[in-house]
Amino acid sequence: MESSEPRRQVVIPGEIVDTHGLKPGHGTYVDGGKVLAAFLGIRTEHEGFVDIIPLGGRYFPQPDDEVVGQVVDLGPSHWLIDLNAPYPAPLHATESPWRVEFGETSKFMIIGDACLVKVLSVDETKRVQVTMRDRGGRRLSGGHIVEIGHSKVPRLIGKGGSMITMIKDFTRCQAFVGQNGRVWIDGEMNDMVHAIQAIRMIDEHAQAIGLTESVKGYLEGAYGKRGA
Repeated sequence: MESSEPRRQVVIPGEIVDTHGLKPGHGTYVDGGKVLAAFLGIRTEHEGFVDIIPLGGRYFPQPDDEVVGQVVDLGPSHWLIDLNAPYPAPLHATESPWRVEFGETSKFMIIGDACLVKVLSVDETKRVQVTMRDRGGRRLSGGHIVEIGHSKVPRLIGKGGSMITMIKDFTRCQAFVGQNGRVWIDGEMNDMVHAIQAIRMIDEHAQAIGLTESVKGYLEGAYGKRGA
C-alpha cells in the first residue's frame, strides 16, 4: 500500500532540515550551528548527509552522480557531453572505456550519441569532469530517452528501486534512470510506449497520494498480473 512508502518532506528556504546530527549536504547551509534549506525542495538523507533536491530548475551535477549524457561536440582527444545542466562537460579519451588514438574520437562516438557517464569531479567554479571508466559506463545504442524533472528521480526510482523495478518487470524493458532527469528505455516498441507512459505519470504526479497503486493499475491494465 502507498502508506508503506517513506514520506518525502517538502521544505522552504531557511527551514531547519537536520534534527539528529546529519552533516550538511547539497542544497543546505549552516547558520548558528543549525542546518537549513537553501531553496524550496525535497529533503532527503544519504550516508549521514541531509540534502535538498530542488523542485524545478536546472540539474546541478554532484560528484558520483550517474547520468545519461548526449554528445554535442568532439575534438581530437575528447567529447563534449550535455548533462541537462547549465554547461556541458568534457569527457576525455583517457576517461573512456576504449583505446582512442589522437584524432579518432569520431570512431567511437559522434554528435547525437547518448551515453552513460559518471560525474568525476566538480570544482569551485562548477566546471564538471565526467568518466565512463566506471561500472556501467558505455555508449547507448537504440532505445529512447525520456526527460523528467530531476527532482522527480527519487520518486521514479522508489524505495530500494521498487518503482522502476515494477515498470521494468511489467514492460520487460531495459531502463536506466540518470540523476539528471534523463531516463533511457529500450525494448519492444509497444512495451516502451507503456514504460514511457508510466514514467510520465510519475513525473506529473510525483507528490500524489496513491501514486504507486495508480502506476501499478495502469500497468496491470496493459499487461494483466505478469509483473506482480
